[in-house]
Amino acid sequence: MLIRPMKQEEYFLLAEFLYQAIFVPEGAKQPDRAILQLPELQHYFSDFGTKAGDVAWVAEVDGQVVGVAWVRHIRDYGYVDDQTPSLSIALLEGYRGQGLGSRLLQALFADLKSRQIQRLSLSVSKENPAHFLYRKLGFRILRENETDFVMVLEL
Repeated sequence: MLIRPMKQEEYFLLAEFLYQAIFVPEGAKQPDRAILQLPELQHYFSDFGTKAGDVAWVAEVDGQVVGVAWVRHIRDYGYVDDQTPSLSIALLEGYRGQGLGSRLLQALFADLKSRQIQRLSLSVSKENPAHFLYRKLGFRILRENETDFVMVLEL
């Protein structure tokens, strides 16, 4: 397995990985891929690499990208302030729960620290077990509503 910065020619993969990142509760139906056309989801990947602060790292296995973690300054569900980029991460289903996500995030965090990024934010469903990984990595809950946590990590 290789952890590396995402190449510009791979940015098109962000839409698929955003789809993979959509949490579907137990027993619920996966949304149609047309959901990616919604403006509130498009801003996660549209024209990625053209905005200051767009940074993405990938996990690659046997030449295939199986995971992506990326940050972008956007006003999304996890928005905190204009200085704090929002984090997104997704792994293909067969690669979850093996420590790849932690390794991928550690590499991204090191890169962001070198760029003087001081803090990250994210939004995660309370039902999504990924919030345990985020806590283990040092994220803390900034605020919550009935269904989601907004978490921040001080780098």
